[in-house]
Amino acid sequence: MSQPTTAEWMDIADVFMQTCHFPNCVGAIDGKHIRVLKPIRSGSRFYNYKKYFSVVLLAVSDANYCFRYIDVGAYGSSSDSAVFAHPHFGRLLSSNSLELPAPQILPGTTYPVVGDEGFALSPHLMRPYPRRCLDDKRRHFNYRLSRARRFVECAFGILASKWRVFHSAIQLAPQNVNNVIKACVVLHNYVRMYEACRYQDEDALAFSTQDQREAPQL
Repeated sequence: MSQPTTAEWMDIADVFMQTCHFPNCVGAIDGKHIRVLKPIRSGSRFYNYKKYFSVVLLAVSDANYCFRYIDVGAYGSSSDSAVFAHPHFGRLLSSNSLELPAPQILPGTTYPVVGDEGFALSPHLMRPYPRRCLDDKRRHFNYRLSRARRFVECAFGILASKWRVFHSAIQLAPQNVNNVIKACVVLHNYVRMYEACRYQDEDALAFSTQDQREAPQL
């Protein structure tokens, strides 16, 4: 997957604004544990907090459920923030080397990606306010950020629904597992961008219903 240009980042931000009213968002980031058989002589490195062996797929999604960046192969025992700190994308984002648009006056400011509480706050990565002692403004901000962040969760759901290899432990060597995941992501993007039919998984529909139910009343 090629790195988006400045104009493409702005187009991505426009779609986020139209769909969830979160300004200047250029992506939603999260990690997904892909179940694998325990690699030989790997100890507990691939054993995650969900009590199975996995590798981590760290991904950035746009508002059309397409993956704009992925990093595959981190040990299942690693947290999302630890995985994010090491790959190429994390270094480029922290050094402002992704050709992101220049900061703007509200509703702009910088052009961030959005993530959950597992990621550290930075100039180009926004996370929710802590859940304790929220006032109405912060609660509304968290709601809008959550709507934007859920695009990557829905993209993971669509990926797993479309490619059934993710429904059980992948019985391959770690390097081959990484290649299978990358191939599925490329095929997923192809389907999203070039097939005439548009599909939605049950998770996406459930999130849409939940959004209406959880919208804060201001």
